[in-house]
Amino acid sequence: MRILILGAGGTGGYFGGRLAQAGVDVTFLVRPTRASQLDRDGLVIRSPVGDASFPVQHVTADALPALATQQPFDLVILSCKAYDLDSSIEAIAPAVGAHTTVLPILNGLHHYGALDARFGREAVLGGLCFISATKAPDGAVLHLGKPAKLTFGERDGGGAISERVRAFAAACAQANLDHLASEHIGREQWIKYTFLTALAAATCLLRADIGTIVATDDGEAIVRGLYDECLAVAEAAGEPVPQAAQDTARGTLTQAGSALKASMLRDLEAGQQVEAAHIVGDMLVRARTADQEGLLLQVAYSSLQAYQAQRSA
Repeated sequence: MRILILGAGGTGGYFGGRLAQAGVDVTFLVRPTRASQLDRDGLVIRSPVGDASFPVQHVTADALPALATQQPFDLVILSCKAYDLDSSIEAIAPAVGAHTTVLPILNGLHHYGALDARFGREAVLGGLCFISATKAPDGAVLHLGKPAKLTFGERDGGGAISERVRAFAAACAQANLDHLASEHIGREQWIKYTFLTALAAATCLLRADIGTIVATDDGEAIVRGLYDECLAVAEAAGEPVPQAAQDTARGTLTQAGSALKASMLRDLEAGQQVEAAHIVGDMLVRARTADQEGLLLQVAYSSLQAYQAQRSA
């Protein structure tokens, strides 16, 4: 399997790096400055599960069309921030041929509309990941915790594992990556999306980690209310979250003393752009489409919109 990965930052750099380290045919699509860095230092990974440093194949946008024509890609993995989706689609487009599969591992679900419109629904797998990773100032990929899992599958699979899903699962197994080739990717996506939205909405609205929030008089009720609103949206969408997953999520979202906070809050605290519209905003749109009020989601999204407006002022 010949794989192209957009970028060599935290998420793409970690998963792509582990695949490349294991001998999978991986090429990173990077900007010229990152290409120079990779030429000089190779891809450097610092991780609790093992550090690594090795040369990797990479290409810049100007050279991608010729490379893709000479050696077509089987799979393109997209791991950008949601607000960079449009430019990312344009960047990978020259690599997406008639037999190329696109695997997005972005947060949320909003991006599928744009990807389907550009490449066709049949070309786009469902995917998600669990990892905390970033790119250090020196260019190293920093894996900040042991979890690092990829989940992927056919969006219209009817409970079957396709040949292309099996092929990528084999590549993940070769790289010893924790992965799930799912027969019901929609369920896996909604399990994560409901949890992530509640976490982002609560921690960004109240500007605190979970432990601090649930220690306040009404904090736990707010977190539970947000999660319940998200669960109602999932059920209306035909993807009810299984009870066991609900129990796990509620336990995590209400754990006393927990330092857990959404990456969206970390971005907000750093004064950076946030994926507000693609996570909390999109969940609210889906709630309203299902004739649900989503009052707590309204408050959380309004707070994030106010932050974005002040940041742009």
